[in-house]
Amino acid sequence: MSNAFSLITDDDSHLFNEGSHFRLYDKLGAHVVNHAGRSGTYFAVWAPNAQQVSVIGDFNDWDKSRHPLSPKGSTGIWDGFFPDIGKGTLYKYHIVSRMSGYRADKADPFSIFNEIPPKTASIVWDLDYRWNDQDWMAKRAGHNRLDKPMAIYEMHIGSWRRVFDQGNRSLSYRELAPQLAEYLVQLGYTHVELLPVMDHPFFGSWGYQITGYFAPSGNYGTPQDFMYLVDYLHQHDIGVILDWVPSHFPSDEHGLGFFDGTHLYEHADPRQGYHPEWHSYIFNYGRTEVQSFLISNALFWLDRYHIDDLRVDAVASMLYLNYGRKDGEWIPNPYGGHENIEAINFLRRMNQEVYQHYPATQTIAEESTSWPMVSRPNYLGGLGFGLKWDMGWMHDTLQYMSRDPVHRRFHHNKLTFRMIYAFHENFVLPLSHDEVVYGKGSLLGKMPGDPWQKFANLRALYGYMYAQPGKKMLFMGGEFGQSAEWAHDGSLQWELLNEPLHQGLKQWVGDLNSLYRQEPALHELDCDSRGFEWIDCDDAEHSVVSLMRKAKSTGNLILIVCNFTPVPRYSYRLGAPRSGMWHEVLNSDAGRYGGSNMGNLGGVETVPVPLHGRPHSLTLTLPPLSVSLFRNQG
Repeated sequence: MSNAFSLITDDDSHLFNEGSHFRLYDKLGAHVVNHAGRSGTYFAVWAPNAQQVSVIGDFNDWDKSRHPLSPKGSTGIWDGFFPDIGKGTLYKYHIVSRMSGYRADKADPFSIFNEIPPKTASIVWDLDYRWNDQDWMAKRAGHNRLDKPMAIYEMHIGSWRRVFDQGNRSLSYRELAPQLAEYLVQLGYTHVELLPVMDHPFFGSWGYQITGYFAPSGNYGTPQDFMYLVDYLHQHDIGVILDWVPSHFPSDEHGLGFFDGTHLYEHADPRQGYHPEWHSYIFNYGRTEVQSFLISNALFWLDRYHIDDLRVDAVASMLYLNYGRKDGEWIPNPYGGHENIEAINFLRRMNQEVYQHYPATQTIAEESTSWPMVSRPNYLGGLGFGLKWDMGWMHDTLQYMSRDPVHRRFHHNKLTFRMIYAFHENFVLPLSHDEVVYGKGSLLGKMPGDPWQKFANLRALYGYMYAQPGKKMLFMGGEFGQSAEWAHDGSLQWELLNEPLHQGLKQWVGDLNSLYRQEPALHELDCDSRGFEWIDCDDAEHSVVSLMRKAKSTGNLILIVCNFTPVPRYSYRLGAPRSGMWHEVLNSDAGRYGGSNMGNLGGVETVPVPLHGRPHSLTLTLPPLSVSLFRNQG
């Protein structure tokens, strides 16, 4: 039987109910403890509209009457301690509602480990682990700052590499750790971004329909196994970004929906609480206990799993009450507008708490509209994120690159429009998983031309991304030119690396990452207009753009010239701000990348002939479908 022992103090109850308890994971859920000389498990769950709550599991043959919990005053929390229940025990909460007699067996919202779907029980577990990433944790602020390079490799754990001779199974967290770390170090990436690892019942949701917000997916191992993966990556100087989904959750009966016979976590009115596009529930951000739940969850991953950054999914769907809805299908805010004031306040508060408690981390918004000041501080009226995905750059650039080069001169503004707004936010340039699914084909498949031209175009696309101000992100498989669309139930096409063009593309990405990390002009002022200057953005006739990147710590300048046609440009003259030798440090047309090996023989000397408003000029050879980078050392 349960007794009066409780982990929850009056202060805990007060902070939780007012929406200010941000370490709820230390109090709610299942915790193995010693009490009165006996080891057992303490359970606590929020179910304010329940008439009865009991713990059921393999320890009591799933009997709904043998292990009842007790209500803790008027807090809405039910708790109890039961001796002799230990780590590894399967359990659920059986909830009988005061409302209409609703009964359901629910997984624990604060469970830290769950059964592998389609099974749905929670598992009593602990988070004991001996970390070995002290060096990384001490210096990670220097890896996460806006003036540092961030080259992000986005990946889905379950389909990166599979074990074909063992039923095509995914790698475990521990198997993945050394293979992934070696691969990312080889390619020069600074961070890896994992599609949601939180427990999700449907594998095909890629983790975006979460039922267990505090539990890493058991598909790949235990919580300690996931800690090992993060730890291993940190020991190899790789930051870990988690995709986090506070925007919606699925309607599976064992999950958060209709938890105690009422709409506890979600709005009751479907015009506010149900997402018509995703067939999922929307959190009630105005409810104080939901705020405590979600902000506790954000801090949990930073605290217990040493996660470095959170990428927040579908922020636009949170900000707009009419997102994905027709007229009459949504409820305006008190001022008659379509802005979700409760979600705005929640996001600001979440970001404030993250940066207050973990100032060495970043939050990154996937926000697809022109909502102002997403990545500006709260005190300036912003949402408080550190970075935002530049979806406009992605759409414009992919539209441009997918066109036959003969037509590109009519769409030159797709390349140049970004610089009108490029410094309104702190941007990440994303070529994400969303661009290679649902019939969109692979990035390589979007490129026009014969096979050689497709690869040349893709190298040019990546070169242009690294030339632009902003942090960089590429989804797995893009680095070697995956030819097929991404499939979550298979493996990447690693066999393609036996072919020279694919291997050359991978080498190009690695060299871009290396230069991006080493050259301050390419990253120090990623989020500052002082670091960028057009040389000539108006040569639409030849589909050529040229620009300059500048450092603040050195006098180095990087000049980048992009030729987006298959026509080589000989004796192409360009203005230069400084005299002397401009060394060609990278050229996407080099033979080692699969190009035609056309270039500028290592560098070009200026002549004192003014051009493009600069006192000097260069005469260059522009290879076909290429990006060339030149350095002048100050």
